[in-house]
Amino acid sequence: MVRLNCSGVKFGSQLDEKHLFSWALEIPCVVRWEQDQLVVRSRRLSKSDLRDLVALLWRYNIPMQQLAQFRNSTNEGWFAAPGTYWHQRMFGQQPNLSSKRTRVPRAT
Repeated sequence: MVRLNCSGVKFGSQLDEKHLFSWALEIPCVVRWEQDQLVVRSRRLSKSDLRDLVALLWRYNIPMQQLAQFRNSTNEGWFAAPGTYWHQRMFGQQPNLSSKRTRVPRAT
């Protein structure tokens, strides 16, 4: 089982809060809620389950870095693609090594 921390969510209304919990439980890989944690069956998720988790955490501004653990050789082509709307919030900004220059101090 994998636990995702969902604490600190700011809800707009009681119905908004209800929708987070009910939507999450509709995702097949989700087993249950335990207090402020979403319990997921395993680290091997279907594409649709992973996309739904991404959308859920994005919508409710839940820290997305914890979804990076679901990256694997099967899904990394789309899941970790730099052009996705979630990439920076999930994986952070990738340094562009080719554009970085190292300053070498001049000898005096």
